[in-house]
Amino acid sequence: MDVKVDLKRELPCYTAKRDAPQVVDVPDLQYLMIDGHGDPNTPVYEAAVSALYPLAYALKFAAKNDLGRDHVVMPLEGLWWADDLGSFTTARDKSRWDWTMLILQPDWITAAMFTDAVERVGAGKRRPERLDDVRLQSLSEGRCVQALHVGAYDDEAELLRRIHEEFLPRHRLVATGKHHEVYLSDPRRVEPAKRRTILRQPVGDQPGSLRRQS
Repeated sequence: MDVKVDLKRELPCYTAKRDAPQVVDVPDLQYLMIDGHGDPNTPVYEAAVSALYPLAYALKFAAKNDLGRDHVVMPLEGLWWADDLGSFTTARDKSRWDWTMLILQPDWITAAMFTDAVERVGAGKRRPERLDDVRLQSLSEGRCVQALHVGAYDDEAELLRRIHEEFLPRHRLVATGKHHEVYLSDPRRVEPAKRRTILRQPVGDQPGSLRRQS
C-alpha cells in the first residue's frame, strides 16, 4: 500500500506553539511561487492563488502516477513585506504590502515535472489567468523565530509586535528576511476566530553579539 507523505508532519518547522515565539531551523525547501502587490482581499490576489492550486494538484497526481510517490497537498503560505514594518505591526496598511504566495513541494518534484504540469493545466478548459507567472523555486530561510497565531488574520499585529520588539531584542537577534505566514486552516471552512497561522521570521545575530551555542 502506498504511503501518503504529509510534510506538515515530517518537517518540525511546520509545528509551532501558540503565542510563544521559538527559534527553529528551517531547511532549504522548494515551493510553487507567484508574486503580487497590495491588499489580499482583491481579485488580483485571488487570481494569483488560483494559479497555484491547479499546479499543486497536477504535480501531486504526476508524482503518484509516474513515481509511485503520493503526498498531501500543502497549505497556502505567503511571504509579506513592505518598506515600513509598521504596515504589518500597527497600521496594517494592506495597500502597501508586497507578497509572494507559496505552496511547498516535495523534493522529488523536478523542474521537468513542473514544466509538464504547466502545459497540462494550461491545456485545460479553465486556464488560470496567471499560470505563466508561477515558478518552482527553492527558498533558504535558515534560523527563524516562529509562533502559532489562532484567530483572525487582522489580529496578528500584537504577536508580531512581541516577536519584533520583545523576543528578538531579548535574544540579541535581528530580522534578516521576509515575514512568512503558513495558513494551516482553510479560510473557506474555518471561522476567523479559530484560524491557525504560523508566523515566521528569518533572523540573524545582532552585530557584535556572540553566536549562541546550540
